[in-house]
Amino acid sequence: MHHPSFAFMLLRYTFLFALALACSAVAAQTDSIALGALTRTYTLRLPSAYDGVTPLPLVIAMHGGFGSGLQLEEQSLLSDKAELESFIVVYPDGVPSPLNIRTWNAGGCCGYAMNNNIDDVGFINALLDTLIAENAIDTLRVYATGMSNGGFMSYRLACELSERLAAIAPVSASMTIDMCTPTRSMPVLGLHSYLDDSVPYLGGIGTGVSSHYNSPQDSVQTAFAQHANCTVLNDTILDNTDMTLIRWHECDCQQEMVLYMTHDGGHSWPGGQPGTGIGDPPSIVINANDQMWDFFLQYTLDCTTLGVAERPSTTSNIALFPNPAAGSITVQGSPFVHLTALDMSGRVMATLDIAPTNSVVWDLSFLVGGTYTVRSLGNDGSINAARVVLE
Repeated sequence: MHHPSFAFMLLRYTFLFALALACSAVAAQTDSIALGALTRTYTLRLPSAYDGVTPLPLVIAMHGGFGSGLQLEEQSLLSDKAELESFIVVYPDGVPSPLNIRTWNAGGCCGYAMNNNIDDVGFINALLDTLIAENAIDTLRVYATGMSNGGFMSYRLACELSERLAAIAPVSASMTIDMCTPTRSMPVLGLHSYLDDSVPYLGGIGTGVSSHYNSPQDSVQTAFAQHANCTVLNDTILDNTDMTLIRWHECDCQQEMVLYMTHDGGHSWPGGQPGTGIGDPPSIVINANDQMWDFFLQYTLDCTTLGVAERPSTTSNIALFPNPAAGSITVQGSPFVHLTALDMSGRVMATLDIAPTNSVVWDLSFLVGGTYTVRSLGNDGSINAARVVLE
């Protein structure tokens, strides 16, 4: 079979994406953070229900290769779902190559980010610190998803940043991590198509630009299920001409792994916007946004399964104030708290372990002038963050 050249595909994707954006009424507001020598960009969407006081869940949505945060927003229609369900969504951007192709370093995939060992886990970790310090975010309910290379990246985050994510939902993706050692079990929702020849459901090397090996869909789910001590594996709930639904359940923390395999669509975002320039026509059998949000609603970091109406009202037992602070910050909360001060490149500049009975003031004036993120970790697993500015 003849495949189009890399240059032709890049030209086609660039043209179609530009056309899609030109026809879109979505206004984008982006921001950036410095991480080492790189400036990393992202787009944050706050629903109209956001009041700056009530903490809302956060979904990290990562684009595929050749894409961007704005392109994924256009393709997935996830911001519409976020507005409807009142959650926050952030669309981070991968590092662009010299040809301006953005990818993620997901371990064994993909492209420029992988080849140059870009610290994308560090970027997402620093991004979470930034967003939590500046917005009312429920830190017990942070989730990750992504399309294709972005879905691969969500698997890597599940392996290496599991203490901050309550669940993940990769779309049209697999896992390319040699060693996955999460510190906690992770609920996983996989959304895939039998017609996806870029990431074949049976595994192997696909027909896409990247020539990496893809693990079979069920083996990835089984790996996470085994880590969660699930006793029921590969339980086929539904299998018809539209789709196959498989569950791995009876796991620790009432978790489960779920895999949707559709017979339509392909390498695309189910229920997404067609004609966005990257991937195949989307599945119309399921809607990825609906399925993943229903899945996310069940899980928090505190190892409980929640009903739809049972949303936690607080993000952490630890209070950091004021935010931003000048020179020192007051800590109030759990019986035991581990504090970390990070500079704007994500480097750890100071740590402190405290056991406050009321409140403790951490004086950071010994650090050089600049802006720092103070992250707290309680013995109950709760996380919070705030900014400290030193003259």
